[in-house]
Amino acid sequence: MADHEHGSMDFKDQQKTFDGFMSFVSKSVIIILVLLVLMLLFIR
Repeated sequence: MADHEHGSMDFKDQQKTFDGFMSFVSKSVIIILVLLVLMLLFIR
């Protein structure tokens, strides 16, 4: 097994992926909320 030094891992790609995922989730939630409000206003 390769030697591993604690704290030496490069996590830039992981951070970039997480940031992209959080951006996607935030935008999706906003779109869903807007659709629900529009449905409430127009389907009554």
